Amino acid sequence: MGGEVESTHDFRSGYVRRVVDDLLDELLPSLPAILLDGPKAVGKTATALQRAETVWRLSRPAQASVVNADPQVALDGPAPVLLDEYQRVPSVFDAVRDAVDEDAEPGRFLLTGSAPPPGSHSGAGRITTVRMRPLTLPERGVSAPSVSLSSLFEGTFDAPVAGASVLGLKDYADLILRSGFPGLQHLPARALQIQLDGYVERIVDRDMSEGGHNVRRPATLMAWLRAYAAAASTTTNWDKIRDATSGGSASKPARSTTLPYIDTLTRLRILDEVPPWIPSRNHLKRLTQAPKHHLVDPALAARLVGATRASLLRGAGQAFTPEDGTYLGQLFESLATMSVRVFAEVVPASVSHLRLDSGRREVDLIVERDLDRAVVAFEVKLAGDIGYEDVKHLLWLREELGEQLVDAVVLTTGPAAYRRPDGIAVVPLGLLGP
Repeated sequence: MGGEVESTHDFRSGYVRRVVDDLLDELLPSLPAILLDGPKAVGKTATALQRAETVWRLSRPAQASVVNADPQVALDGPAPVLLDEYQRVPSVFDAVRDAVDEDAEPGRFLLTGSAPPPGSHSGAGRITTVRMRPLTLPERGVSAPSVSLSSLFEGTFDAPVAGASVLGLKDYADLILRSGFPGLQHLPARALQIQLDGYVERIVDRDMSEGGHNVRRPATLMAWLRAYAAAASTTTNWDKIRDATSGGSASKPARSTTLPYIDTLTRLRILDEVPPWIPSRNHLKRLTQAPKHHLVDPALAARLVGATRASLLRGAGQAFTPEDGTYLGQLFESLATMSVRVFAEVVPASVSHLRLDSGRREVDLIVERDLDRAVVAFEVKLAGDIGYEDVKHLLWLREELGEQLVDAVVLTTGPAAYRRPDGIAVVPLGLLGP
């Protein structure tokens, strides 16, 4: 990978607290059942084990067979009861839901899972879902945040932001390639690459079928994943991604082949797309309905396209159109997006993107607070120095939204956080926290 960024955390020596822990500490005493939802290897089980009194590991055939025969057996132990990989025994979800209907005492159940079974019932009103994603930079122990997303919602365009970052462009490239999966943090470069390759191979060979879709041509799915990875942080349409699967030749896969890929990979939480913003309070028109493409971890995208530290730093690897910029820029935006989504879970707030159908105006991330629909907007720039061209869409959005936009930020690779004279905050990604 090249140079290494020093981390203050050792994930092998014990549990390292995550951003989601504060949220769980708040919710568990008040809610009867919580589902930790996220991709494999993101740390769901380790986090849930910090709270569980009774543990059922349903990935183990012996325990799964017992629970499959009588789900009630798994519900009667001391609370909280952890049902790890609950989707392995689909009936357990309904059993928990029924149990909560009968007794909604807080702190009864914790569930973890990577893919709800196709056609499974919603747990709305009984089972609260909390999303887990890979490690943010503060969680990895490589940076100390000085700017809080929650505080941005409480400030104004003249509120001070400050802090100095030790991370530079090369460090961010290393951190992208390092991955945010906790179990991979200690690995040297070659071992890390092998593990990431194995993660992707497992998706193709095993996880897709466990998620409900039988892959007839693994090579086609792998080619589609590579094309999707090349489109990271863009709104490239699905047909272009499908064309890129076979280099635009007549042998491209049919839509009926790729649509199940999208559905199953989304349920596996491997695709982590940012939806378009649909505002409810203003007169914005002609907004695109296309999602912005992201894999759950930018390191997976980098491995799929064969990106290296050297290729990223020399600006190689554009996606589908020149205006998408360098591939390092795309992956940096993907890393920033993942981080903002983790922090937004605490607010709580939803994350989307804004793009007029002409592409004339766009804002990378719209974070809208659930409580009152207040908005903090983010642009992500692979740069240290920020000029008018970098903030012009944020200034435009402030005119459009008025008081609904409570702050606007450019996330950068630069050395310091500060407030521009026009009110836009400039914040190195390493300094942003929950």
